[in-house]
Amino acid sequence: MSKTRIKTYDRIIQESLKLFNEQGERSITTNHIAAHLGISPGNLYYHFRNKEEIVYQIFLMYREFINQRLAVPEDRKMTVDDLVNYLDTAFLAMWQFRFMFYDLPGLLARNPQMQSEYHQFVNTELKNILGEHFREFIRLGLLQMDEEDIEAVSINIWLVVKFWFAFEQTSRPKAPITEESGHRGVLQVLALLKPYVQPEYRHAFHSLYERHGG
Repeated sequence: MSKTRIKTYDRIIQESLKLFNEQGERSITTNHIAAHLGISPGNLYYHFRNKEEIVYQIFLMYREFINQRLAVPEDRKMTVDDLVNYLDTAFLAMWQFRFMFYDLPGLLARNPQMQSEYHQFVNTELKNILGEHFREFIRLGLLQMDEEDIEAVSINIWLVVKFWFAFEQTSRPKAPITEESGHRGVLQVLALLKPYVQPEYRHAFHSLYERHGG
C-alpha cells in the first residue's frame, strides 16, 4: 500500500468522523465526504466500498481507544486520581465518537459487521474493563461494595456515559453540545458512586466533585 493511499485512507476516516459528529451519520453520504475532502467519489470508493465500511473503521478506532486508555495499569497501583482520569477518559471517548450513540440501534441495524463486533466488545472487553476498575477501587479502599453489586453499578455507569451526550442534546435543545457537557456527566456518575465511598476518602472524593464544577 502506497504512502499516498494510506494518507487518503486515513483522511477519509478522520474527516468522516468529523462530519458524522457535526451533522449526524444519516445525513452524510459518501458524496458529501468526497466533496468535503476534495476528491472524486471514485477515489473514495477505491478505499471504501460504502459508508458502512467507513463507520466500521471508526468503530474500531473507538474500541482501540477504550481498550488502551481505560486499561488498568499493570506497572503501578491505582490511586484516587485514577477514578477521575477513568471518568474523564470515558467521556472523552464518547465526545470524540459521539455520533455513534445518537442512534446506536439504527446504526447497528445498518451495519451487520459492526453490530456483531460491538456486542462482543460490550459483553466481553468493556465488561472486563469496568469490573477490573471497580475491583481495584475496592482493593484501594476507596469504595465498599459487594461483589454481586459490581456488575449492576458498572452497567448503570456505562448507561450514563454511553447516552449522556444524547441526553444533553434533548434536555438542552438550544444549547450546543460541548466538552463541558462531559463534566456534567462526570458529576452524574460521581453521584452514583457517592454511597459507596469509604469515610476516609470522602474529602478526596469531594475534591474530585468540585474539580468538575460540582
